[in-house]
Amino acid sequence: MRLLLLSDTHLPQRAKELPAPLLAELPRADVVFHAGDWVDTATLDLLERLSRRLVGVHGNNDGPALRARLPETAYAELGGLRFAVVHETGPAQGREARCAARFPDTDVLVFGHSHIPWDTTAPTGLRLLNPGSPTDRRRQPHCTYMTAAVEDGRLDDVLLHRLPPR
Repeated sequence: MRLLLLSDTHLPQRAKELPAPLLAELPRADVVFHAGDWVDTATLDLLERLSRRLVGVHGNNDGPALRARLPETAYAELGGLRFAVVHETGPAQGREARCAARFPDTDVLVFGHSHIPWDTTAPTGLRLLNPGSPTDRRRQPHCTYMTAAVEDGRLDDVLLHRLPPR
């Protein structure tokens, strides 16, 4: 099962549209995760239309229309792995312990907010993934998103994709 992970699209504030390489990944993904800060409902509509399955949450920059359609926390069980999605996880220091305590029955936590890619594993085995942002690199050298695969109850092939400058 192929996964596509993104967050913090901030459309149309940070970009007019999603980058073409990211859009090209949509038909290949069995499940798309979006960890919040969509900003516009058009992006949600687009991903709902083009994704086989979409698991998304609202972020701190998402208004009432998005909050009415998306939860603060989303859960999915895929191929024997338990996923959770949230927008914010707090400061980087102590993140693994804090998230492991908050999500004790979760194998993989997808989160956003910082626009900083993150891939770590808590001592409990919880994998924490932040795909960065495909449209707003902030202090990062590149805009980014992630892909991964679920096979035989394992998360494999976690890849951070760097997008070319606009």
